[in-house]
Amino acid sequence: MGVENNKMSEEKAVKGQCCSKLKLFLVSLSVVYFAKALQGSYMKSSITQIERCFDIPSSLIGVIDGSFEMGNLLVIAFVSHFGAKLHRPRLIGIGCLLMSLSSFLTALPHLFMGQYQYETSIAHSSNITASISPCLAKHSEDLSSTSAPAGPRPDCVQETGSSMWVYVFLGNMLRGIGETPVIPLGVSYIDDFAREENTAFYLSCIQTIGIMGPIFGFLLGSLCAKLYVDFDSVNLDFLPSLKKLFHNSVFSLIMCVSVIQVNAFMGIITFMPKFMEQIYGQSASKATFLIGVLNLPAVAAGIFTGGLILKKCKLSVIGIARLAIGASFTSFLLMLVYYALNCENTQVAGLTISYEGVKQVSYQQQSLLSKCNTGCSCSLKHWDPVCAHSGVTFVSSCLAGCRTSTGTGKQMVFYNCSCLEAGNSSAILGQCPRPEDCDTMFKYYMFISVVAAYLSACGATPMYIILLRSIKTELKSLALGIQTLFVRTLGGIPAPIYFGALIDRTCLKWSSKACGSHGACRLYDSDAFRITYLGLSTGLYAVSYIPWCILYIILSRKDQKQALQKQAEGNSYTHGQEDQTNGKKSSVAFLKNEEVVERELSI
Repeated sequence: MGVENNKMSEEKAVKGQCCSKLKLFLVSLSVVYFAKALQGSYMKSSITQIERCFDIPSSLIGVIDGSFEMGNLLVIAFVSHFGAKLHRPRLIGIGCLLMSLSSFLTALPHLFMGQYQYETSIAHSSNITASISPCLAKHSEDLSSTSAPAGPRPDCVQETGSSMWVYVFLGNMLRGIGETPVIPLGVSYIDDFAREENTAFYLSCIQTIGIMGPIFGFLLGSLCAKLYVDFDSVNLDFLPSLKKLFHNSVFSLIMCVSVIQVNAFMGIITFMPKFMEQIYGQSASKATFLIGVLNLPAVAAGIFTGGLILKKCKLSVIGIARLAIGASFTSFLLMLVYYALNCENTQVAGLTISYEGVKQVSYQQQSLLSKCNTGCSCSLKHWDPVCAHSGVTFVSSCLAGCRTSTGTGKQMVFYNCSCLEAGNSSAILGQCPRPEDCDTMFKYYMFISVVAAYLSACGATPMYIILLRSIKTELKSLALGIQTLFVRTLGGIPAPIYFGALIDRTCLKWSSKACGSHGACRLYDSDAFRITYLGLSTGLYAVSYIPWCILYIILSRKDQKQALQKQAEGNSYTHGQEDQTNGKKSSVAFLKNEEVVERELSI
C-alpha cells in the first residue's frame, strides 16, 4: 500500500507540474496557430496573382494549392502515433522551424525570375499627345496569329520563368510537413492536462487567436495585390491501434463528415476571390480585403462562441452533436440563397454579346472578328479590354476598330472606332464596370456569407469535442492525426484540383504564352462559373448530412443507454439503502425483544 501511495503521489506531482506550465503552452500554441494561419491564408489570397505571374491555368493552381496537403500526409500518420510517446512541445517547435524554411523556398522565384512582362497589344508612347493607330499597326505575328493558338510550337524556346512555380509547389509542401505536429499533438496535449470542463474553452481560445492569422494574411494579400512587380522502422502496436480506431463507428463517421465538408470548404475558400471578381466585378485587392476584414472575424467569433457555449452550458455529447449539426445545417440553408444573388455576364463583344448587340455566349475565338474590324489584321491572343460609352467591352482597341489614340497608361483614350456607335465612337482603356444592381447583389452576398461563416464556425469546436469524448485517452493523438491525414488527403488535395478543372471549362478568353499555349483565363462565362462553383460546394455539403444523421442516431442510442444505466444504478442504490434501513429496524426490534425476555426471566 505504501508503494502504491508513493506512485500516486508522484503521478499527481508530475501532473501538477505539467499543469503549471499549461498556460505558457497555451500562449505558445496560440502564436503558432496565428503564424501558420497567416502563412496559409496569404497563400490562398495570392492564388490569382500566382496564376497570372506564372501564366498557368486554374487546374495547375489547384495542384500547387494541394501541395500543402501532400506534404502533410507524408508524415501525419507517423507523427500522430509516435509523437504522442515523445516530447510533444519539442516536435511542434521543429515543425515551426520547417514552416519558416518553407517561406524562404516559396520566395525564391522572386529572386530568380526576370522582369514581369504583362500581356499587351498596345504600343505605348511616353508622349501624351502622340497619336497611335491600333487598327492600322503592323503586327509582327503571322496571319495565323489571328486564330486561336492550337498548341505550343515545336521550335519555341520556353520562357525563363515558366517553371518557377515548382519552387512555390515545394515550399507549400514543406509548409505542410512543418504544420503536421501542431494540431494532433497540441490538441491532445491540452486535453490530457486540462480539466475536462475547460478543454472546449481552451481550444476555442486557441482557434479564435489562430483565426486572427487569416485576417492579417488576407489584408496583407490585399495590399500586395495592389503592387505591381517590375524588378527582377514501424512500431508493431501501430496497426492494432488503427484497427481500434476504425472499429469506432463515431470516429469513422466524423472522418466521413469532415472529408466531405473539407472538400466543399477548400473549393470555396480557394476560388472565393475569383468568384467575387468574375461574378460581381470586384478587384482582386478588394476581394481579399473584404474576406480578411469581414468573413474571418466572423469565423473567429463563431469559434469562440461555440467554445463558450460548451463551457457555460456543460452539454452532454448528444447536446454537443445537436449544436454542431444545427449550426452547420443553418449555414447550409443560407448558402442556398447565393443562387438568387446573380449578376449578368459582362457584355464583351464577340464573347457574351455579338457585335450587333444580341446576347449570346461563344467559346470560339473566331467570333471576335467582325466586318467592322476585318481590315485591321488584329491579333486574337491579347487581352487589352477597352470600354465603349454603350457599356460594351471590346477585347482590344484593334478589335474595336479604333484608328487613333491619345494618352498613356490608364489615361489612354481611343477614337474613330469603327465597331462602336456612330454617335460616339470613342473608348477608354479598361473593362466596363458592372451595373449598379450588381453592387447591390454583392452587398447581399457579403452579408449572407458573413452570417453563414459565423454559424458554420460555431460547430467547429463541438466537432472536436465529440471526437475527443468518443476516443480512449491513449488513442487521442493518433485519432486526430489520422483524421487530419484523411481530411487533407481526400479533401485538401483533390478539391482545389477538380474545382479548378471544372471552372476552367467555363473560360471564354484565354491568354496566350509566347510559345502559343494557353496561359491564365481572362474572362469566364459568369453564369456557368456560378453554377459550377455553387453547385459543387452546396452539393458536397448536402451529401455530408447523410453521415451526420447516422452519427446523430448512434450518439442518441448511446445517450439513452447511459441514461438507463444511470437509472438502474440509482434504483439499485436506493434498494440497497432501503435494505440497510430495514435491516437496522429488524435488528433494533430483535434487541428489544431480547430485553423483554430477559426482564421476564429475571422476574
